Amino acid sequence: MTRRAPSDVAARLTALDWDELGHSLDAVGFALTPPILTAPECAALVRMYGDDRRFRSTVEMGRYRFGEGEYRYFAEPLPPLVAELRHQFFPRLAPIANRWMEALGAAERFPTDLTRWLGRCAAKGQHRPTPLLLRYSAGGFNCLHQDLYGALAFPLQVTIALSEPGGDYEGGEFLLVEQRPRAQSRGEAIVLGKGAAIVFPNRHRPVAGARGSYRVTVRHGVSRIRSGERLALGIIFHDAE
Repeated sequence: MTRRAPSDVAARLTALDWDELGHSLDAVGFALTPPILTAPECAALVRMYGDDRRFRSTVEMGRYRFGEGEYRYFAEPLPPLVAELRHQFFPRLAPIANRWMEALGAAERFPTDLTRWLGRCAAKGQHRPTPLLLRYSAGGFNCLHQDLYGALAFPLQVTIALSEPGGDYEGGEFLLVEQRPRAQSRGEAIVLGKGAAIVFPNRHRPVAGARGSYRVTVRHGVSRIRSGERLALGIIFHDAE
């Protein structure tokens, strides 16, 4: 993959309305962006899926009853575009994550530099990169889950669609389900346009209540693919043990 000028992705993310994205995360528990990857960039990442040299491991979901489909974790060094997205998203998400930690009464705070944060992960034995590509064909789905890989976890993560809904595949909505204390679960089914991103909680988020904020547990997944093939890029900001 041709290395990009670092300023290109940085400029796209800088142009997003981060106040509005933060408000959406607070209000409904997720935030959607317009396309931040071009069609050629999406195609290049899709082609990368077949290159075994790019990945450290492959998981067949059916084998572990995670769903039906497959995902592959990138090896170091990450592809330049993936590494740049991870580095450019993190300092914009860290202030939101810190605000959430404060609202939840948690002591943990996050630096605004990804390298410093990954250093903390490494000190806890979390050395393996977690950005990944996910691929589903007809009948595929992903059960509700949380992406936790050790003692440390950054509270937000990003998924970017690499396929076009209604063109490359049918079905396959991104699912978010919240479990609020003493209440039934609340779900969202979200269609992601090609190249667009969703930012969502890794595990918990604060919700304002009558007596201050309370903790809501969040899980995510993908609904069944009715036809075609769906690929996505997942950007997780903590490394794995």
